[in-house]
Amino acid sequence: MALMNENYLKLQGSYLFSEIARRISEFKKENPQADIIRMGIGDVTRPLAPAVIKAMHQAVDEMGQPGTFRGYGPEQGYEFLAQKIIENDFTPRGIEIDVSEVFVSDGAKSDTANFQELFGINNILAVTDPVYPVYVDSNVMAGRTGYPNAKGQFENIVYLPCNEENGMKPSLPLTRVDMIYLCYPNNPTGMTLSKEELEKWVAYARENKAIILYDAAYEAFIREENVPHSIFEINGAREVAVEFRSFSKTAGFTGTRCAYTIVPKEVMVYDSQGNCHSLNKMWLRRQTTKFNGASYPVQAAAAAVFSEEGKKQIRETIDYYMENAGIIKRGLEKAGYKVFGGVNAPYIWFKTPNQMPSWDFFDKLMKEAHVIGTPGAGFGASGEGYFRLTAFNSRENTEQAIERIKTRVFF
Repeated sequence: MALMNENYLKLQGSYLFSEIARRISEFKKENPQADIIRMGIGDVTRPLAPAVIKAMHQAVDEMGQPGTFRGYGPEQGYEFLAQKIIENDFTPRGIEIDVSEVFVSDGAKSDTANFQELFGINNILAVTDPVYPVYVDSNVMAGRTGYPNAKGQFENIVYLPCNEENGMKPSLPLTRVDMIYLCYPNNPTGMTLSKEELEKWVAYARENKAIILYDAAYEAFIREENVPHSIFEINGAREVAVEFRSFSKTAGFTGTRCAYTIVPKEVMVYDSQGNCHSLNKMWLRRQTTKFNGASYPVQAAAAAVFSEEGKKQIRETIDYYMENAGIIKRGLEKAGYKVFGGVNAPYIWFKTPNQMPSWDFFDKLMKEAHVIGTPGAGFGASGEGYFRLTAFNSRENTEQAIERIKTRVFF
C-alpha cells in the first residue's frame, strides 16, 4: 500500500488562483455574454520585446544546424546570461556577484518553492501577512509548519502582520526565527521597504544566524529613490540572504519561463553539530540533481533583455504597466477607496468598503462590474478585508475596469 505525504492534507482545498478560475468558470456558464476584464492573476498581456524575439529566433535557428546545435546545457545556466545579469543588475549598484553565485531557472515561483528543501524540518519560518501563498504552501508540503488553526495560520510559522496601523510594513519578529521570507516590492500590497528599514532585517538575521529569502521579482518597477532594488545593497546581506529574480513581469516571460537566484558563497547554514555548510554548494547540488536547466533559446532571449535595444523596449513596457497602476490608484481613490501600492509596483491593494469580506467583494465585483481581482483573504488572515488589482492589462481594459467599478459597484 502506497502511503501519501500527509502534509498535503494540511493545505487549503485549492490554490488561490485555482479557486478564482473556478468561480469565473461558473459565472461564465451562467452569463456567457459577460465581457469580463481580468485584473486578478499577475499575468502580463503585452508581447515580448522585438529584441527578445529576434534573439530567440536566432537561437532556434542555431538549434537547427549541426555546427551550432546544443544539447544539455549547464544546470545552473549559461555563463553568457549570468555575465549579462551581473553586468546590468548588480555591478551598476556597486554589488559584486560572481558567476558561480548566479543560478538560472525556469521561474522564481519554482525557486522560491524549491529552496526550502535545503533547510532542516525543525526551522521556524517567518512570513509577512498577507503573503504570496507559495512561500507558505511549499513549507506545508515539506512538513515544516505544523497544523493550521481556525484562522488558517500554521502553528510553526511566525506571521508578521502588515496592516494600516503599521503602514503595511512588517515589524521584526518578537521570537527567534530561522527562515525569513521577504518580498519587496511586495506582492500583494505593492509596498516597499527603504534602505534603512531593510538594514534592520539584515542586522536581525546576522544576530540570529537566520536566512532571509528575498523575492525581488518586481524590482524593475521601483520608481522612488532610497528604495533598494536588491538586498545586497545592504552591508552584510551576503552573509545572510538569498535573492530571487524573474524575467516574467519585467520582460513578459510569464509564458516563456526564465528567472535566476543569487546565492552568495558566504551564506551558511548549520548542521546539528553546529558545523557550517555553504548554501551555494547545496543549491548547486540540488539543481544538478533535480533540474536540467532552462532551454538555450529561452536563455538567449533573456540575455537580449540586457541589450541596449532590449532595455529600451522593456522600459517602455514597464512604463506602460506603471501608467496603468497610476490610473487604477487614482481612480479607486477618487471613488473613495483606501489604497496602497501602485507607486513602485504593478499591484494595487485597497480596503473593501464597509468591512466587506474579500471573497464577497470578489463576487460583487465580478457580478456587477464584470471585473476580476484577487481577494485579500487568499493571501492570509491579515489580507481579509482587502483586495488586489494588477496593472498588467491593456490601457483600454484598465480604464474601462475602473470606470465600471466607479459606476456599477455601489454600497
